[in-house]
Amino acid sequence: MTNHARSEREQLADLLTDTGPDAPTLCEGWTTRDLAAHIVVRERRPDSALGLLIKPLAGRGERVRRERAALPYPELIGQLRTPPVWSPVSNPLVDPLANTMEMFIHHEDVRRGTAGWEPRTLDRGLETTLHRNLKLIIRGSLRRLGIGAEITATGFPPIRVGSGPQVRITGDVGEIAVFFFGRQRASRASIDGDPAVADRLRRARLGV
Repeated sequence: MTNHARSEREQLADLLTDTGPDAPTLCEGWTTRDLAAHIVVRERRPDSALGLLIKPLAGRGERVRRERAALPYPELIGQLRTPPVWSPVSNPLVDPLANTMEMFIHHEDVRRGTAGWEPRTLDRGLETTLHRNLKLIIRGSLRRLGIGAEITATGFPPIRVGSGPQVRITGDVGEIAVFFFGRQRASRASIDGDPAVADRLRRARLGV
């Protein structure tokens, strides 16, 4: 069985090497070096996430990320390419579940950070994994916003939220994933329906 998290990680590491440390990404204010450091810290310094739970430690994660970003770029990419087996989010048991979407989205953050990109043709197995993971993200996001919608990814059954759709969102799985992880402007998914609701959804803070 293909480990799509591993495949996306390898492609991302290769792309980061090719683009260099100073290229823009879809993550506002972050270069490719910043993005690589974020991934490495997520996997190697789980203690840095305490700031999400304990307010006095709120700045700790960013300090740790900046320290990691100061490493020589090839070393940083090497750490991204080979995560530690002890990591709670990248050990072999949880890697496919925890990292397929993570690596896909960040791969697209780099690909779509500069002009001239085109959507990739994705492996069907990767599309299936992304679609399965998207169900919870989509439902949680739309219920939080109080929006009824029908989301149809090409080749998959619709995902419906609410009693009646105010909008309908269609597109390839990758485009819908990019949209619902807060990169709406970089997604080629289509939205039809109530214009005010569609505009609100395009501007909403989506993702996890």
